Amino acid sequence: MSTASFSRGWSKYAALAVLLTPSLVGMAIFVMGPILGSLALSFTSWDMFAAIEWVGFANYFKAIGDPAVRTALGNTMLFILGYLPPVVGIGLCLALLLNRAFPGRTLFRAIYFIPVVTSWVAVSLVWKWLLNPEFGLVNYGLSLMGIEGPGWLYDPQWAMAGIVLTSVWKDIGFVMVIYLAGLQEIPDNLYEAAAIDGIHPLNVFWRITLPLLAPTTFFVTTISLINSFQVFDQVWIMTEGGPAGATSVVMELIYKNAFRYYQMGYASAISWLLFAIIFAVTIVQNLAQRRWGAVE
Repeated sequence: MSTASFSRGWSKYAALAVLLTPSLVGMAIFVMGPILGSLALSFTSWDMFAAIEWVGFANYFKAIGDPAVRTALGNTMLFILGYLPPVVGIGLCLALLLNRAFPGRTLFRAIYFIPVVTSWVAVSLVWKWLLNPEFGLVNYGLSLMGIEGPGWLYDPQWAMAGIVLTSVWKDIGFVMVIYLAGLQEIPDNLYEAAAIDGIHPLNVFWRITLPLLAPTTFFVTTISLINSFQVFDQVWIMTEGGPAGATSVVMELIYKNAFRYYQMGYASAISWLLFAIIFAVTIVQNLAQRRWGAVE
C-alpha cells in the first residue's frame, strides 16, 4: 500500500469519527448514562433527599417477595392476554379488507391509522368519558340493545377490560399498516395461479397468505408484546392503578415507588426485574422464530 493510499484511508476514518462523535457522546450521556445509573441505584436505598446507602441485593429480594409486585405482574399478564390476540387479529382482518381495491380505500386506511398518531393523553381522556357508567356512550349503546352496561373503570371486575379496549382501539391501526406492507410483498402470481386452479378463498388464505405473512406476524407479535409489558400511560390517566389495585401494572408500580414514595433504589430494582422478564421473553420469541422460519 502506498503512502498516499494509507493517508487517504486514515483520513476517511478520521472524518467518520468526527461525524459520529456527537451522536456517540449524546448516546453515552442521555441513554447509557441513565441506564447504568438506574442499575447502580437498584443496589442502594435513596429517597432523593438523604445520602445514598448501599444495600446490595436487598431491593431485589424485597421486590421478589412483594405482594404488590406480584399483583402488578399478574395484572400485566392479564392485560397482555386480553390485548395481544385482538390487536393482532383485528389488525390482520382490517389489512385484508383494506388491501382490496374499492373506492375510498385510502380514506379508510387514514381513518384507522389516526388513533396511532393521537397522544395517549387525548385517547385516554376520551375513552374515560366513553366508558363512564352514568353518561358514557358505550353503556348508552348497550342500553339501546337492552343490555345493562358494567361500571367499567369503577368496577374491579371490568376496569382492566376498559384499559384493554382502549389500548386495542388505539393500536390496531399500527398493526394494520404493518400487515398491509406484508400483504403487498406477496407475489400476485401466486393468487393468479390459485384462481386458475379454482382454490377456495379460505384455502388461499390458509395456504398462501397466512404462511407468507409469518415473518410479519412474528414482528407484530414481538413489538406488541414488548409494548404490553410497558403499558402505563392509559392506566395512569384512566385509573391510576385502581380500583382496589385491579389495573395496577408493573410500570405504574415503578412510577409510584419512584416519584410518589421516593424509593428510587427500589423502583430501579423493579425496573431491572422487568427488563429481565422482557429479555427472557425476547429470547424465547427468537427461538420460536426459527420454528416460524421452518414453517415458512
